[in-house]
Amino acid sequence: MKQNIVEIFFAGKNFSAHIPLLPGCISTGKTPDEIKNKIQEAIEFHLEGIKEDGELPPVSFRGKYELVYKFDTQSLLKYYKNVITGSALEKYSGINQKQLNHYANLHRKPRIEQINKIKLAFHNLGKELMSVEL
Repeated sequence: MKQNIVEIFFAGKNFSAHIPLLPGCISTGKTPDEIKNKIQEAIEFHLEGIKEDGELPPVSFRGKYELVYKFDTQSLLKYYKNVITGSALEKYSGINQKQLNHYANLHRKPRIEQINKIKLAFHNLGKELMSVEL
């Protein structure tokens, strides 16, 4: 199955999403879950328009495809702020809570090294949770 990236950003009071391989295919929503539903509708509408124009959709959208959601740092931190505490994220990333809050609210832009620490923190926390047995 072909994978297609959906880039998700936080824009003002909403999340927004777009698909680089389908220029003009965008959506907004209050939550990433809402975005996931709306972007799927936008894709279907966009692909119908391409077909009606007698054109072929991009190869990765022919047949079955999968969407991969790529968050920017701010939107990821905002999305999970009510799920993962600041102290937990600090523990896993090594970045203090105040700095993480600056990134979430766009007071500061993280360097690539900080972005990688945050990404690794989420992955490590996920691995730890996946290994839990009850």
